Amino acid sequence: MKEYKTLLFDIDGTLLDFKKAEDYAMHKTFNDHHLELTSEIFEIYEEINSKLWKDFELGLIDKKTVVYTRFVKLFNELGIEEDGVAFEDEYQWNLGHGAYLIKHAIEILEYLSKKYDLYVVTNGVASTQYNRLKLLDLNKYFKDIFISEEIGYQKPKIEFFDYCFRHIEHFDKDKALIIGDSLTSDMQGGINAQIDTCWYNPQHDKTSIKIDYIIHDLKELENML
Repeated sequence: MKEYKTLLFDIDGTLLDFKKAEDYAMHKTFNDHHLELTSEIFEIYEEINSKLWKDFELGLIDKKTVVYTRFVKLFNELGIEEDGVAFEDEYQWNLGHGAYLIKHAIEILEYLSKKYDLYVVTNGVASTQYNRLKLLDLNKYFKDIFISEEIGYQKPKIEFFDYCFRHIEHFDKDKALIIGDSLTSDMQGGINAQIDTCWYNPQHDKTSIKIDYIIHDLKELENML
């Protein structure tokens, strides 16, 4: 095992249970508008949302376009007369208050923060991410928080990582590791930035991407690092 100094952590799907938060926020926002959120509607939303986020990662659209068109597109497709932009604002507020930890997240942060410099690297909406980190009292574990919305570039773009590296004191690429659940933003981002990668893969999915480490439980980081 190499000697590391800097650990870059993704948030959603890595430390925080985004699916649980998303489920809470979607149901609450729909209920507040007296709309029924069926499994069919959620599947249509996921398809629209996934396509927009992929376009964002490719640099084809900006973050504002992602978040402020997904419900507009959904309601247009379903023939629902709702203000998709206002709905998004309510959804983001609810999402920011739906903070749920992935199993072993706190104990692994406690353990690693004593040995390494930890940083957040996320493509999430800034206000939502800050609020969730604050609610769960996670800020104390991180030296800094890097959010694509504030930087102007997103994972996996090299410009995002170049910005992070410039703002990390005494940064050494050879002693840096990115830990995340996304192949397209976290693992590909690490590869683009020429740092080591650790894929959090609880589903035991397969990939042809060359990754340095694969874990299925955050607890494995204790033995790995």
